[in-house]
Amino acid sequence: MAAVLAGGSRRVVREAVRRSALRPPASGCWGCAAGGKRYLLTEDDIKLQEFQQMKVAIRNEVHGNKDPYFKSINEKLKKNGMILKNELKNLLHLCQTSSDVELAREVIYRYHEQNGITALHNFKFGPLFMRLCYELDLERPAVELIKDQNLRGFFSESTSFHIVMTMLFKKGHFESALEVLLEMKKQGILFNKETYLLAFAICYKLDSLESCKISAKLLEEAQLKGITLPLRVFCFAVATALKQNDVALAKFYCSQIMKTESKLYNNLKVLVQLRSGLLEEVIKTLEAAVEVDTPPFVKKIEFSEQVLATVREKMEESPTLSAKLGDICTKLQASGQITTCTVEDMLFQFPSSKKTAAKFLNQRQLGYQAVKPLRSNLLLE
Repeated sequence: MAAVLAGGSRRVVREAVRRSALRPPASGCWGCAAGGKRYLLTEDDIKLQEFQQMKVAIRNEVHGNKDPYFKSINEKLKKNGMILKNELKNLLHLCQTSSDVELAREVIYRYHEQNGITALHNFKFGPLFMRLCYELDLERPAVELIKDQNLRGFFSESTSFHIVMTMLFKKGHFESALEVLLEMKKQGILFNKETYLLAFAICYKLDSLESCKISAKLLEEAQLKGITLPLRVFCFAVATALKQNDVALAKFYCSQIMKTESKLYNNLKVLVQLRSGLLEEVIKTLEAAVEVDTPPFVKKIEFSEQVLATVREKMEESPTLSAKLGDICTKLQASGQITTCTVEDMLFQFPSSKKTAAKFLNQRQLGYQAVKPLRSNLLLE
């Protein structure tokens, strides 16, 4: 496992994919409610809106006609001329089609060949190119370039890798997203909180014994380095372990969660208690949520109706507990504490403090042919 996380053999990736392909589609608590949208990272993490605004400004500078600029760049390529920093920067902002991106690829290789890694200390072109690929929905050139040894050092920061994994994740190419994660590790790019969130989400969606092991290894690594991980990283770990029927591991992860007032944590806690056979503890957890005295402006903990249905099915073995559960569910319903969201829906929701950063840019940009309305990072259909 350590060898794989260091960027060696791809055996674990292939095995994770094979096993996940053999499993039936997720259902029950792990499904996604119809029409639900799922998020991992905010717009602040990808800065796509900022990129699109700069595209408008640069297109206005050339009076809406990019052709003369592209022609001059092509001439430079033919004559082996020196590509300047601002020329590449402007080119990336003027690209609007896949054929434009092919020209940008050539210029990137020429620029890197002429300037090497030293020029990249002044400006990071990697995220610009990846935002362009994300906007145009072109994951192939993004993956090819980020893995190309001839461009080593060009994508020297985590943002570029995050955007590639975003595109792949959005399309359900989880095995490819895992390969990009391993490539990031191989190239020595430091992992941050966003990296771990993406990694654990990928492992959750692969849903295999091997991906569960990768989650465990990554969590151990982060804790040894003293990295404070987001709540959802631990929640993804709990969910992944539960889907693999490793209740002991899920219980261990659950015990490490400090923020115990979130609805996601409490729903997972109920599932862990239920799978552990602790039916009395499940009742206590639900009772505590009903009886807690919260101010009017504080939202009460909600429970997924599918989680409660799972609990109800298990409680049928005990008439006494089943009756208690019925009373509790009546109170939960009366206080608006039952939601149609599944646990998976909750896993992919933004924390409420970050929702303002996830607004869409629904209007088309003026001054150039807009490609798409802006979608936040890792917006999953």
